Amino acid sequence: MTGYRRACALADVPEQGAVRVTVDGEVLAVILDEGELHAISDTCTHEDVSLSEGEIEDGEVECWLHGSRFDLVTGRPTCLPATRPVAVYPVTTDGHDVLVDIDHPLNQEKSA
Repeated sequence: MTGYRRACALADVPEQGAVRVTVDGEVLAVILDEGELHAISDTCTHEDVSLSEGEIEDGEVECWLHGSRFDLVTGRPTCLPATRPVAVYPVTTDGHDVLVDIDHPLNQEKSA
């Protein structure tokens, strides 16, 4: 599992929700949606707003400020005002820990 780093304890992630974590300087939202773990950049690409504070539903996270929604698998915005995707990272578990590979975003949209 080279490249994976501990993001948080699995118990820290709400059953249907998100937790904000920092992994080697990258601020991420670790999200559990319908039993699936996801790791995305925590910052909305429309405004500097934390996505981990948004609603999680139907495989998307909604930015609480202006309503942009992002697909948890692709990072692509599914509604305006955001037009740029957020970075999506590989995520796995090891025992009771959530591990994220921040060096290899799945969609090559690593946050600036």
